[in-house]
Amino acid sequence: MEVIEKQPENSLQEKLISLVDKISIASVQDKKNLIKKDDFLLLLQNKDLIFDYTRNKANQIRQENFSNKIYIRALIEISNYCKNACYYCGINCKNQNIQRYRLSSEQIMECCKTAYELGFRTFVLQGGEDIFFTDEIICKLIKSIKEKYPDCAITLSLGEKSKESYALYKQAGVDRYLLREETANSEHYQKLHPKNMNHKNRLECLRSLKNLGFQTGAGFMVGSPFQTLDDIAQDLCFIQSLKPEMVGIGPFIPHEQTEFAKFPSGDLNLTLFILSLIRIMLPKVLLPATTALSSINPEGRTLGILSGANVVMPNVSPMEQRKNYALYNNKASVNEESAEGLILLQKQLDKINCKIDFSRGDYQQ
Repeated sequence: MEVIEKQPENSLQEKLISLVDKISIASVQDKKNLIKKDDFLLLLQNKDLIFDYTRNKANQIRQENFSNKIYIRALIEISNYCKNACYYCGINCKNQNIQRYRLSSEQIMECCKTAYELGFRTFVLQGGEDIFFTDEIICKLIKSIKEKYPDCAITLSLGEKSKESYALYKQAGVDRYLLREETANSEHYQKLHPKNMNHKNRLECLRSLKNLGFQTGAGFMVGSPFQTLDDIAQDLCFIQSLKPEMVGIGPFIPHEQTEFAKFPSGDLNLTLFILSLIRIMLPKVLLPATTALSSINPEGRTLGILSGANVVMPNVSPMEQRKNYALYNNKASVNEESAEGLILLQKQLDKINCKIDFSRGDYQQ
């Protein structure tokens, strides 16, 4: 029987570099040039051999497309009520040990006012799937924000809705919508969610958002329970096919009051590597350095930017409620709603030759 020799490390490294370069030059408009799942898997399995090369290339692509600008978004966490029981989430409906809250329209408008005066020109309204916030209430709120701040963009991240609801939000003035698929593998999805939640519906929501003309955000947790590198390779193929305008990638972090409390957090370097692959794959994508990155490493935000990220989302929610929007343990939170907080952020960015960009920061073709 023929013995297949192990590929020399330098030869394998050359092949991996060639694959990264192929991602960079591939046209996602031509399906024949799409990177295959096995290629992504090979990269993930051998990330240590090309970690620095991939991050440097991603950072170069970020600079080519955005110079040294880092867009900022004002994050407003409007409610921690949620009808769902996702196994990984600290605000799932079965958790009886957290203090529930819901911001009023007046409180949300006050958050927008604070953010606007500090220079923010994008408001991100994020919350659980709270049945209190009907389409009528959401649309009325959106119209009020747009009337008061017509030069600002509005992003919603409020979970799964019908296509009709999404259309109403678009008509009311919503510019962007974030909805992470969490996994492209339906079997893995069911290990993370109860049976009443449908993976097919989640993916259909993303397609509806794209078809309605939203700047659409997808994404997933890195290191979520039962996730394999094969799953991540499938996730990357899905994102490559969907071509979202935004991608949210962060490490899984367990919450002590969920079924996954004993699972380990996601790996920092794997998360950074995936951020870099996405920047290379989608050069103009809006890619946040997430709060979760900062929660597992004090330098997480900076490391994320140096891996290709170009968005940060300081929290401008009422200070007294921030601890209650706990999706996971040890969530990073600083006084970013203040002028001093933005000065601190700029000092962090100065160290890596970047600067805050106060524009809307829309996706550009």
